[in-house]
Amino acid sequence: GTGRRSLVMKSLQLRADEMPPPLDWCYVHNFIEPRYPRALSLPAGRATSFRDDLAELVEDADREITRAFDSDEYSEQREAVLKDFREARNTELQAFEREVQEAGLAIGRGPSGLFIAPTKDGEVMSPQDYQALDADERESIDAERQVFQDRLDDIMRRGQREDKRARKLVAELDRTVAQAAVGTLFEDLQARYADLADVVEYLEQVREDIVDNVDAFKSDHSDEDDTPDTRELVMTQLGAMHSPLARYRVNVLISHDEGNGAPVVFEDNPTIEALTGDVEHQSVMGALVTDFTMIEPGSLHRANGGYLVMDARVVLTKPYAWEALKRALKSSELRPESIRDHVRLISTVGIEPQPIPLDVKVVLIGAPEIFYLLHDLDEDFRKLFKVKADFGSVLDRDDEAEDSYAAFVGCICHREGLTHFAPDAVAAIVEEGVRLAGDRDKLSTRFLDVADLVREASYWCAQESGDLVTAAQVRRAIEESIYRSDRLEERLLELIEQGTLLVDVDGRAVGQINGIAVLPLGDYAIGKPTRITARSFLAKPGVINIDREAEMSGPIHDKGAMILAGYLGQEFARERPLSATITIAFEQAYSGIEGDSAAVAELCALVSSLADAPIRQNLAVTGSVNQHGRIQAIGGVNTKIEGFFATCKLLGLTGDQGVIIPAANVRNLMLRPEVVEAVESGKFHIYPVETIEEALELLTGLPSGVRDENGDFAAGTLYGAADACLARMAEAAHRDENGHEADADAHGL
Repeated sequence: GTGRRSLVMKSLQLRADEMPPPLDWCYVHNFIEPRYPRALSLPAGRATSFRDDLAELVEDADREITRAFDSDEYSEQREAVLKDFREARNTELQAFEREVQEAGLAIGRGPSGLFIAPTKDGEVMSPQDYQALDADERESIDAERQVFQDRLDDIMRRGQREDKRARKLVAELDRTVAQAAVGTLFEDLQARYADLADVVEYLEQVREDIVDNVDAFKSDHSDEDDTPDTRELVMTQLGAMHSPLARYRVNVLISHDEGNGAPVVFEDNPTIEALTGDVEHQSVMGALVTDFTMIEPGSLHRANGGYLVMDARVVLTKPYAWEALKRALKSSELRPESIRDHVRLISTVGIEPQPIPLDVKVVLIGAPEIFYLLHDLDEDFRKLFKVKADFGSVLDRDDEAEDSYAAFVGCICHREGLTHFAPDAVAAIVEEGVRLAGDRDKLSTRFLDVADLVREASYWCAQESGDLVTAAQVRRAIEESIYRSDRLEERLLELIEQGTLLVDVDGRAVGQINGIAVLPLGDYAIGKPTRITARSFLAKPGVINIDREAEMSGPIHDKGAMILAGYLGQEFARERPLSATITIAFEQAYSGIEGDSAAVAELCALVSSLADAPIRQNLAVTGSVNQHGRIQAIGGVNTKIEGFFATCKLLGLTGDQGVIIPAANVRNLMLRPEVVEAVESGKFHIYPVETIEEALELLTGLPSGVRDENGDFAAGTLYGAADACLARMAEAAHRDENGHEADADAHGL
C-alpha cells in the first residue's frame, strides 16, 4: 500500500521513453536443420511488415508458378523432353512384342509386373492346359520363356533408367520455369531489405527452397484424387498452419513501434512459461506436433531491451521460474522453457528454437525479509541484483510533505473524476495520514489506504450533493469504515457491560491493575482492557509468570516478566534474598500473549501486592520497562487509549479516568476527535510518565520512596511498605529454616 509498484513503473517509464526502441524478433523455418528454428532480428516496427511482405510474396509466387506450369509453353517443353524417351521405349517394346508373338508366346501383366506366358490359339494358355502338355514340351517352352523374360527384364531396367533420366530433365525444366516465375519477386523484396544481411540471406534460402520444392506449389492445386487418404486427413486436422507452404511463414515473436521507446513490462503471473515463452503443441490423431509457428513469447521477450518488473514473492512460489530467470540473466540468452521439460517422464522429439540475445533490467518488488533471505541464501542473487531501493512506510511531516498529500488528493480526484476537496478536508486527510503513521511528525506512505479514504469521502459528498468535500465528510468516511470493521469490538464492549469480562473503571484494589492489549483484525485493531493481577506470599522465592507456566505467552512477553525480577532484585534484594513468591497473570486470557507493553502494569501490580497498597482502577497502564525502572515506548498507543476510553464511556465517564503511557509515546498521539474532546473538557486524562516510580505514585497516591544514607526507605512510602513486607517474609523464612535444622538435629539426622 505504499505505492512502490506505481512509483517504480512511472520512474521506469520516464527513463524508457528516452531510450531507443529495441529490435523486433521473429522465428522462421531453418531450411538446413528444421528442428532448430532460426531467430531473425529486424529494426523496431519492421518485423510485422516483413511477415506481411513475405506472405504476399509466397502468394504471388504460388500464383506465378501455377500460371507458368499451366501454360501451353511449359506443356510443350515438357512434352518435348518426354517425347523422345517415350518413342524410343515404345518402339523397342513393340519390336520385342512382335518377336515374342512369333515365338508363340505373349506378354502378360501380373501383380509383380510384366511376364512371358505361353499361348494357345492366340490366347494365353491356362494353367490346366499348360499342365496337360507333356514334360518335354513344357521344358522347351520354359527355356524359351526364360530367354524372353530375361530380355524383358533388361528392357524394363533400361526403361526405369530412362524414366529417371527423363524425370531429372523434367525437374530441371521445372526449376528453370520456377526460377523464372519467382526471380523478379525475390529480387524486389531483397532490395527492400538490403540493409539487413540476415534477412537477405534468409530470402535467398526461401527462393532456393521454393525452386527445389516446386511440386508443393503444383500439388497445392492438384485435383487428381478427390479421395482423402490418411495424410490428407492429418493435414485437415492440422489446418492451414501446417500446409506445405507453412514453412515460408514468419512467426513475429516481438514487434515494437518505432517511436515508443523501450518497453516496461509488469508480469503478475511469472510462471516459467510466462517468463521465457513456450513452444505450444497441437494434438493430431493422438500425437503432439509442433513447429516454429507455435513458439510463443514470454515477458522476458516483451521486456527485452527495457525493463521487467515482478513481485519477488510470486516469482519464488512458481515452480522452476526463479532458476529459469537466473539462467537467462546469467547467459544473456533467452530460450523458451516449459515446466514440461523438467517433469516429463517420457522423452519426446520437439523443436529447439535458436536463443535470442537478452538485454533486460529486472526489478523485483517485495518485502525486506525476502531481500534478506535471498541475499544470504542465494549467491546468484547478489551477483544479479546489485541495486536496492528501500521504501519506508512513513515520511517526515513538513510543509512539502503536506503539499504533496494535497497534490495526491487532487490527482486522485482528477484521474477518477471525483469531487475535489476543500482545504479543511485536505487537512483531515493529512491528519489521518499522521494517525496511520503513528507519529505526529510523520506522514504515512500507505497511499492505498489514503486513496480509499479520498474515494469514500467523495462518495459521501456526492450523497449530500456537495460541491466540495468537507472535513465532516472525511470524518464520516472514517467513521463508516470503522463501523464496517468494529463488530468484534462491539461484542467485546457488550461482554464488559454484561460483566462477563471483568474490568473495573472506578474504585481501588490491591494487586490488580488495568492493562491494555491490542487485537489486530486485518485492517482494524481493537484496544482491549485486560485485568492483570499479582499475589505475593512466602514460598519458594521468585516471580512466577502464570501465563508462561501455562505455555500461553511468547518469548518477548517472557523476557518482560524476567526484567521485572531483575528490577525487584535491584530495589529490594541487595542485602537479603528475595524470599517471597510473587505470581502474576492476565485474567480471562484464553489465547496467546505476546509483547512487553504490559510490563509497567505488571510491575505496578507486583509492588502493590508487596506493599498492600490499593491501585486506582480508573486508570489503565501501558508501557515497557527496563531493569532500571525506565519506561520505554510501545506500539499501538492510540488504539489502546481509545479502547480504554470506549470502555469508560460505556460504563460511565467519571472525570477522573485515564491512561498512563510512556512519555516517549507522546509524539505518537493522534487520537480520534471524540477522545480529544473528552481530554480537553477534563472528562478523560492521559498521563505520560518516564519512570516506574511516577506511574506508581499516580496509581496509588503514595510517594514511591528512595533509600536514605542508611539504605532504608522512609516510612509511609510505597517502597518502604514493600521492603518491610519482604523483610518480614525473609525473617519468617529464616525462622522456618532454623526450625527445620533444630528438628533435624533432635532426630540425629
